Amino acid sequence: MISQPDMQRYERQMMLAGWGREGQEKLRQARVLLVGVGGLGSAVATYLAVAGVGELRVIDCDKVELSNLNRQILYSDGDLGREKALVAKERLELLNPGVRVEAIADRITEENVHDLVADDLIVDATDNLDTRYILNNMAFERSLPLFHGAVYGFEGRATTIVPGKTSCLRCLYDGIVPGPAPVPGVTPAVIGCIQATEVLKYLLGIGELLTDRLLVYDGLSLRFDEVRLRKNPGCGVCK
Repeated sequence: MISQPDMQRYERQMMLAGWGREGQEKLRQARVLLVGVGGLGSAVATYLAVAGVGELRVIDCDKVELSNLNRQILYSDGDLGREKALVAKERLELLNPGVRVEAIADRITEENVHDLVADDLIVDATDNLDTRYILNNMAFERSLPLFHGAVYGFEGRATTIVPGKTSCLRCLYDGIVPGPAPVPGVTPAVIGCIQATEVLKYLLGIGELLTDRLLVYDGLSLRFDEVRLRKNPGCGVCK
């Protein structure tokens, strides 16, 4: 049950219609898998942690580099050379001691994905299409929701995938996106917050999700556009 100090911590969000104490308890009992704690993942993890999502499993195989620090807000100069997943765990538990964080410093592959992905919501905060496809396949194999975000320069995009109801990443993307991508810190901050919003809405059962809708953000013109998504009849994943 939610403790009295936590009641005070979360009181402003619990005032929202559809949230309340019952909604906060749903968050406390939730488990979310976050793959990638870079630019996108830093924003997603921060706002899920402070919202009171009970358990976060963060997976990232990289170590903190100086070139990360323009956008990956969980890290600082003193963390250079350390494993991102472990530093992220420290920072998130400082932000909210009531959140349990499991850190896994590993890379998602076809060989280990079945062991690393439990019955969690999956947040795709990665930066390469190969890993995204692996997560997409696992989401449909285990009927788990997948919250996708991607950034390039001042542009970002987000969608929410629900197996059995929506199209999948294989329908959306075809081929390999070259990297590394140019990116200012503000873009993953915007898209990561959108992903976190979608996760909270899904867990609380409120609002309208970005299902079969691709939200496209252009920071230079400060516009949000929306593209309707449809299943590819020849897709081997979502059928």
